[in-house]
Amino acid sequence: MGPGLSRPGPFAMTQPNQADLALTVSFAPSMGHLDRQEWNRLAAGAPPFMRWEWLNLLESCGAVSTEAGWMPAHCVLRVCDKLVAAAPLYVKGHGQGEFVYDQLWADVAQRLDLPYYPKLVAVSPFTPVAGYRFLTAPGFSQRGMAGAVLEGMDHLVEANEFSGLHVLFAQDEFADDLESYGLTAWEHQGFIWENQGYRFFEDFLEVFRTGQRKNIRRERRALRESGVRVEIVDGEDAPDFWFELMHHYYADTCSKFGEWGCKYLPLSFFQGLADVFREHVAFAAGFLEGREEPVGLSLLIHGEGELYGRYSGAALEIPFLHFELCYYAPIAWAIERGILSFDPGMGGEHKPRRGFNSRVTRSLHRFAHPLMAHVFERHIPEINALTREHVQELQDLCAFRRGGRP
Repeated sequence: MGPGLSRPGPFAMTQPNQADLALTVSFAPSMGHLDRQEWNRLAAGAPPFMRWEWLNLLESCGAVSTEAGWMPAHCVLRVCDKLVAAAPLYVKGHGQGEFVYDQLWADVAQRLDLPYYPKLVAVSPFTPVAGYRFLTAPGFSQRGMAGAVLEGMDHLVEANEFSGLHVLFAQDEFADDLESYGLTAWEHQGFIWENQGYRFFEDFLEVFRTGQRKNIRRERRALRESGVRVEIVDGEDAPDFWFELMHHYYADTCSKFGEWGCKYLPLSFFQGLADVFREHVAFAAGFLEGREEPVGLSLLIHGEGELYGRYSGAALEIPFLHFELCYYAPIAWAIERGILSFDPGMGGEHKPRRGFNSRVTRSLHRFAHPLMAHVFERHIPEINALTREHVQELQDLCAFRRGGRP
């Protein structure tokens, strides 16, 4: 990634509309330099991927490091030494692991003879979940503090001559705030399941047209008749070796996609989940008669009334096992627990037929060079229009009955 990062020393600024509130902005070289409890107080209500334990584990296992092309530079704002705002932040020397595929813009920069790397990226690494936001202490204006955090990030970009700032998978209201501060939105396609007050899985099935409702029941019945039993197990109740087995299945699944496999996480990351993150973990586990260990697993992360599908894999190719582990069983579990939404992860045109709505997510961008900024802002409306068309095409694949609640 070239020479080391030039971090501006702590500097003061004034929060807009609060002239008497002096903020000190600084950049931490790792989560280990920040207090866990202090950070997590700000992360209350945010997705689990914004918690100190998750972010620190990514660094301590080596998945996020300068050697891996991720240089932490977490932005923190303090008032009288009290942490009042924070943002996970990284200097990137490549575009891998972001799941916002910006090779197009890197190619454009090259054609314009402009540098694209390094760039400054605000994201929870390897986590394509539309929930990133700047963390703010209670009693402080989220929008106002966002402006202060952005000003600090702009200082970092300028001091290091980075190509720009990229905020990935922003939470919806937060994305609105960033657009109001002059960042430009790039739209992407994603999926979401939303709980419409279902009491049981059968209530959920009522939203489908008759044919697809029968198809889902047939898939689940066929899996049971093949001798596979599936259950959801809380991370706190799961044996330690399941976390290691999950890594094995995850790595095997990634390997099947070759160079597109996105195998970013080592065994030590999954072992670390067992040590520091169990309360946010659940497994969908498939058991085959005669085998003690699960023949298939999917790892789920939950918190604040939301569920997220992360990784999955299996020892055997069993028809319909993937659908059960990754969709049906987690949805049934979410209904049982009153969970409001379930993000199943990226990709998969089979998801709309299994109850997931296609939706638009946003990343926000600001390029430092005027020419690159002009090209991006000139062409992004057309690109976003194409994305919205794709979102609608996938939504049209949903097999919801007329008047059914998606």
